[in-house]
Amino acid sequence: MADFDDEDGYQGSAVLDVGERRFDVRVELRGYFQPIDGRYHWYGRIAADPALAEVLAAGRQRGTLTTPEGTAPADVGDPDPWGRFRVEGVSTPPFASWFTTGQPPASAPEGALPQHVRVAVIGAGFGGIGAGVKLLEAGIRDFAILERGASVGGTWRDNTYPGCACDVQSHLYSFSFAPNPRWSRVFSGQPEIRAYLEDVADRPGLRARMHFETAVTGAVWQEAKARWLISTTRGDLTAEVLISAGGPLSEPSMPDIPGLAEFPGAIFHSARWDHETDLAGKRVAVIGTGASAIQLVPQLQKKAAKLVLFQRTPAWVMTRRDRKITAAEKWLFAHVPPTQRLARLGVYLSREATVGGFVKRPALLKAAQRLALGHMHKAVKDPELRAKLTPDYVMGCKRVLLSNDYYPALAQPNAEVVASGLARVEGGAAIAGDGTRHEVDAIVFATGFHTVDMPIARHVWGTGGRTLDEVWNGDMRALRGTTVAGFPNLCFVIGPNTGLGHNSMVHIIESQLSYIVDYIKTLDRTGAVALDTDERAQQTWCDEVERRMGPTVWNTGGCKSWYLNAAGRNPTLWPGSTLRFRRLTRRVDTREYVRTAAPSTDPQKALATNGAQQDMSELASESLNTAANGRPSASEVAA
Repeated sequence: MADFDDEDGYQGSAVLDVGERRFDVRVELRGYFQPIDGRYHWYGRIAADPALAEVLAAGRQRGTLTTPEGTAPADVGDPDPWGRFRVEGVSTPPFASWFTTGQPPASAPEGALPQHVRVAVIGAGFGGIGAGVKLLEAGIRDFAILERGASVGGTWRDNTYPGCACDVQSHLYSFSFAPNPRWSRVFSGQPEIRAYLEDVADRPGLRARMHFETAVTGAVWQEAKARWLISTTRGDLTAEVLISAGGPLSEPSMPDIPGLAEFPGAIFHSARWDHETDLAGKRVAVIGTGASAIQLVPQLQKKAAKLVLFQRTPAWVMTRRDRKITAAEKWLFAHVPPTQRLARLGVYLSREATVGGFVKRPALLKAAQRLALGHMHKAVKDPELRAKLTPDYVMGCKRVLLSNDYYPALAQPNAEVVASGLARVEGGAAIAGDGTRHEVDAIVFATGFHTVDMPIARHVWGTGGRTLDEVWNGDMRALRGTTVAGFPNLCFVIGPNTGLGHNSMVHIIESQLSYIVDYIKTLDRTGAVALDTDERAQQTWCDEVERRMGPTVWNTGGCKSWYLNAAGRNPTLWPGSTLRFRRLTRRVDTREYVRTAAPSTDPQKALATNGAQQDMSELASESLNTAANGRPSASEVAA
């Protein structure tokens, strides 16, 4: 059997027969036996082939795939961003396997949860998939990705509300190592982003390490064994390193509204859309005016008899400069890859250029405010409605939103804006904070997510038996947004103070993944079994972040946003450029960590060694101050 990442499968040359045509192709295949139906399922990818693309242009087709190891009927189609076609079948596979020889493998059955791995990753969204790719690239193959859902995608799998799309341009809201030349629009919709993540997850060796419907219910640091004991809904496993990539947009936030339980109609959150409920001709209340609300409101307004928007705070809304990407552009991106990298760099620099207004001089955003007001005045002619929709805080204090149809939808006769939040529910009536009563048939909550009180923190126990939730005590803090004192070998993707108000989170994710891979390599280089964040280093980092947060629009803009915690502190956003964050997470500084040596190095001295011996103020000066040297190249910026 040809090698396929040491797994049951085949990669190499093959022959595909589709109708009367025969194609010599390159394939990557793998498979597994499914006990539920007693059949062997196999699947994979066929390398890009222009002639085959012509035949499959009309859609999926039935064919026959032959490799040097066997022949099998196959379904072929569904091109991915790189022109590869998916091939799959339910039959004796076209490659040698234990199923064909009748000799089951001695190892665990396909899909079984491993007992121990070097690295365990929580989540299979952008962060988890990216972590898997980077671990494989680094030669770290002993890992498992634990995903509570039935497929990859994270927030782009869960959010399926009408109009769901990204507010960062497609070329930038994607991995630098996996550019997609086939994006259909400048701003991609949810189905296309999810399909992109599915395609990236098809990289050889990655899906075999994914375990779906495996929710992590707890993780305990075992100090004596220097490893994590992880409990899941499918059993327990241990890991030397734990990467939490669940993301801040994974747990919907539902407000506690009196009387809601007795409401007779449909109630659901935008992130858990009820597709079984038809809202056509209904009176629908939408609670919230954030990024999800401005996308779903125009869609609901078109079909609802009445749409009532409960607005505690109006948002600044700018024009969404969206359009279809032309066939010529797609061809150019696919056949001349540097052109797409240049397009990505242009988008990146244009967004990065706005960082000064957010973090240093919020007054610079006044020009953008005038554009936003002009955008609103063009669509909304009613002065009373304009007054309701005009923010009284500096643009950028809350997330700046992009939409071309939000204001026109609210200006329609069947739409009403209530300049107050939902206070309570009485039978079929939604009562606003201003006392007005609105009879509705359904209530849709677009109230965001748990971003400042990471839910997993209640289920992670570090040194001394304390949970992360207890240690944070409502105020998330981490060194370089990635590691936390008292929780050795635990790394976060999109941890505290890594969010952005101006650019693509994928850029931050890639920066953190580089840091995490170096963290794991540092364990190997130093012979340590664990690295625990030095408390002084963490405090120095957080103090500097807090100092830089002071003049930002998020602290001075005059609003109360989901960026802030109950104490009024901002533990979510990064107060600087993404260039700066990438420089500061380029590699691990062992002086910021306490190392636990492996017992085998010296049984008499298997004690913690403090790697942060120098004065922390000196370290802060070295690591946090902007330096003229060491600036990333243009290619690094594009990444």
